[in-house]
Amino acid sequence: MPDQPFVDLFHDTEHLSWAPTEQVRERGRRRTRQTRIAAVLAAVVAVAVVATGAVALAGGREGAPTPVLPATGSPTPTPAPSATPTPTPSTRNTPGAPPSSPSTTSGSPSNGSTSPAIPADALLRASDLPSGFRAAGSDLDGDWSFNFAASYACADTPTLSAKERAERGAVFGKPDASLVIERVRRYSLDGAKATIVWARTVTECKRINELSSLSIVDSGFAGDGSLLIRFDAQGLISYTLFVRQGDLVAEVWLGSLTNRTEARRLAQRAADRLCAGTDAC
Repeated sequence: MPDQPFVDLFHDTEHLSWAPTEQVRERGRRRTRQTRIAAVLAAVVAVAVVATGAVALAGGREGAPTPVLPATGSPTPTPAPSATPTPTPSTRNTPGAPPSSPSTTSGSPSNGSTSPAIPADALLRASDLPSGFRAAGSDLDGDWSFNFAASYACADTPTLSAKERAERGAVFGKPDASLVIERVRRYSLDGAKATIVWARTVTECKRINELSSLSIVDSGFAGDGSLLIRFDAQGLISYTLFVRQGDLVAEVWLGSLTNRTEARRLAQRAADRLCAGTDAC
């Protein structure tokens, strides 16, 4: 005979209506996203202060590899990665890696080189940014990417099928301002084109709620393809810039830099810099 507590529990829950399993899982995923984005956005100011303070101590030397705290708020400094070698003066203009078959971009044949490595000259410099920004390392771990913004705003984020061949980053800080973070990735030529298409598709995704959104505010203004995307996380606004030049794609998190004219100017500088890593220009 069943125990009395079991009998009482059965009677109490006998007529309850339970939500479908997938609905319960989706609620859990949304709650996780909301908790995560709140923590990350709250860390923006703290990380910017730490990064720009480190630049000041380094004497403002542009390009100095200063350790930067990850955006997730971890107290342990993250050293700048050294997996990608810095090119010597004789190899700085080495053309980029070739696509699977010869093709043409911007009217120039793209034959490329045998190495996918991205030269330092292909990335933005502090002098390209608005006055006051200083170099603050070569990369930053954490949730500062367009992928993360999409995972928060979209109920179902489209998957990018293109596989990157190499990646290199640059971080810039300014007192009392959010960081500017650039990631340059090399794909095949078709993969680079697909990346811009993918980013555009993501902005058309089904929203999780009406308080968060991704939207394109400008496009086609630099390089072989470009997008300026606005991310609204419940009233906290940030911008991401995509610029393609041949098989290279620059993704630049602009933080709170919202001036359209300045964003266009920075996009053109990014496109010009990418030419140091590809023969598509």
